[in-house]
Order: sequence, then structure tokens, then C-alpha cells
Amino acid sequence: MSRRGDSDEDSCGTRRVAYVYSSEYIETCDTLSKVPNRASMVHSLIEAYGLLGHMSVVKPRAATIEEMAKFHTDSYLEHLHKISQDGDNDDPQSVDYGLGYDCPVVEGIFDYAAAVGGATLTAAQCLQDQKCEVAINWAGGWHHAKNVAIVIYFQICFIKDEASGFCYVNDAVLGILKLREKYERVLYVDVDLHHGDGVEDAFSFTSKVMTVSLHKFSPGFFPGTGDLCDTGLGKGRWYAVNVPLEDGIKDDRYYQIFTSVMQEVRAQFNPEAVVMQLGADTMAGDPMCSFNMTPVGVAKCLQYVLQWQLPTLLLGGGGYNLANTARCWTYLTAAVLGKTLSSEIPDHEFFTEYGPDYSLEISPSCRPDRNDTKHLDQVISTIKVWVLTHVVFFYFFASFSFYIYIFLYVCTSIRECECVCSAVVKP
Repeated sequence: MSRRGDSDEDSCGTRRVAYVYSSEYIETCDTLSKVPNRASMVHSLIEAYGLLGHMSVVKPRAATIEEMAKFHTDSYLEHLHKISQDGDNDDPQSVDYGLGYDCPVVEGIFDYAAAVGGATLTAAQCLQDQKCEVAINWAGGWHHAKNVAIVIYFQICFIKDEASGFCYVNDAVLGILKLREKYERVLYVDVDLHHGDGVEDAFSFTSKVMTVSLHKFSPGFFPGTGDLCDTGLGKGRWYAVNVPLEDGIKDDRYYQIFTSVMQEVRAQFNPEAVVMQLGADTMAGDPMCSFNMTPVGVAKCLQYVLQWQLPTLLLGGGGYNLANTARCWTYLTAAVLGKTLSSEIPDHEFFTEYGPDYSLEISPSCRPDRNDTKHLDQVISTIKVWVLTHVVFFYFFASFSFYIYIFLYVCTSIRECECVCSAVVKP
């Protein structure tokens, strides 16, 4: 796999890239039971290909409780800290917080959550300080953790935190909030196999963050959200874009859909910064057995976004074939840098995990593509006409209302001035 993914060598070669890494951080991330040692495999392959020398390696710090509390509740974080110290999996309150089945309670889980959250905040800070154009945290991207407002009779009654889908804190949300300190409009793009429900829910009531998610949507498939008609709420209505897909989709069709949607999103939302979640569970060979993608196709989508030349934060996410995930994110790192990689996996610590062919390439399987062309065309048309035109209307209406306000204010001021002048000159 010596291709780079349709990148422009000159622009990629001059792109400043920050890569969040420390041995302590990788060691902590390796403890996640669903993807043991994945962080080490990803970093080792990136290092083996000699890519670290082309990036600024930035040491992450752990997020503080105060920083995580900008999204999660104090009570949830305190509970996570308490059970993390002894690995108590029998605390009845854990069930209320979604801890247990797909988010097991293990000793040190709070340290893991703080490490991931802090690494994404570190990457976002690099962008905010203009130390780089692209910042990478492949061990981040845990997009399912939620902070849900429970609404009864149109009133928010209480806030409920919920760990979900192996995600204990939503580092993607923390990163977006950090970028919002400087950038007015932030675009979140999610190409994980699963719907980015936690991020969408976090910003469903605002027009300052637009979320776009391309994902598998099928009865019984986690998390069960992200239908085409899910478009946000209140002021955030029409600022959530969901592209539901079926099994078997391949690179070319995926890229066509991606570019069709993103072209409209960029034109209408005009983002100032981008956060992109690049979960590798879409790869052919992943245990999820759903999409039929390769790193080449995902890299083309990534390059489409990078050509906008906006501050961009790249996060990982799903990816349960560990070798293929390392292949994918290493290839994407090279694509960001404009580097061409040899198809032969270099000798390194995890070399034996890439057998039997020891190749960087991931070949699509013979799985059929169950995405009907006519249906996909209807989905894209609906997004363009039904959803995104409302964003245009919103901006037009807001601008029109502003100028009407200014006009009325000026007229009122002139009238008041005339009255004052009349009173002064009155004999």
C-alpha cells in the first residue's frame, strides 16, 4: 500500500502536525479491556515507519475533575473516582451511571478517563495556541459517553450522566468545548461505524457546533440512534446531520456520499475549526463485520476535510481488529504528513501480529454491499434540500432580523432626537 490517498504533497509537506504521546499515556490506554494493548500497537507501527520525526510530539497531561466537569456532572466523576480506587463492581449506583456491562468497573478506570480526556484537551490546546494545523490523539474519540437532560413536561428535571459503549468520559465533547473558547463555529465529523450519539446529544440545542455522522443504522445495532430525521433540537435544529448506512459499503461509494454531504455542510455552516473522529471499526476484517472499507478510502475523506486548511483535531475511536486499526491510523498519519509508506510492515515489537502477509494493505472482502443506490441518492437529496437549506434560512433570518433591528433603532433614535430638538427650540 504505497499510495497516500490523493493528497497534495506540497501542502501536506508543510503542514504542522502535533502528535500527543507519552509512554505513560500509552501504558494507561493499554489497560482498556475491550482493546488491550491497542494504543501500543498503533504507536509502535507509527514509530516503526519513521513518522514521529515529521511531527511535534506533545506530552499529554491528565484532565482535572474541574475540566471534565465542563461536560460531566460532579456526582458522576466523584462516583467514577470512588469505584476506581477499589474496582468495586457491586455498587448499586454504578448501574444508574451505565457502568457495568459494556463499561466494566476496573481498578484505575478514573485515571484512564482522565488520561484520555486530558490528551484530547492537550491536542485542542495546541490548535488553540496555533502551534500546529493538525493535532492527533489516536487513543481518544470515545464518543458515546453522555450527559443527558431528562425532560418531563417540557422542563429539564435533572441531568443524568451515563457511561456507554466502552466510553467513560466523552473526550470529543471536551475537545470541542476547548476549541469553542477560541473558535465561534466548530464542526464535528464522525466516520466511526457507530453513531456519535454522545457528541450529538451534547450539542443538540446549539447552532455553534454542527455534528455530522456517517454510520451503520440498523434495528438492534448499537446505539440505535442517528436516523436521517434526527436533526437537533431548539436552536440546534438542523445542526445535526446523520447519514444512516447499511452493511457492506466500500471506499468509492462511501467517499461519494461523504463529499456530497460535506460540500454542503462546509458551504452553509462555514466552520472555523474541525474535530474528526476516525474510528477504524469500518475496516474490512473488523469483528463488527459491517462495512467493507480500507484505509485508502478513509484517507480520501480525511484529505477532503484537510484541504479546507482549518485547525483540525483528529481522534481515534472504535476498531476491534487491533492490527487493522494500527494499519489504518498509521496510514492516516502518513496521509496527513504527505508521506508514502512501504507495503511491507517494518520489523518492530508487534511485527508478528501482522501475519500471515505482513502487509500494510487491507483488502476488502467479498461481503455484498446492501446499500441501495436509489435509497442513498434519496438520503443525500434529503440532507441537501430538507436539512441544510434550513441552515441557510436560519442565517438569512438572523441577518435580516439584525438589520431590521438596526433600522428600527436608528429610526427611533432619529425620532427621539427630533423630539428633543423641538423641545429645545420651542418658544
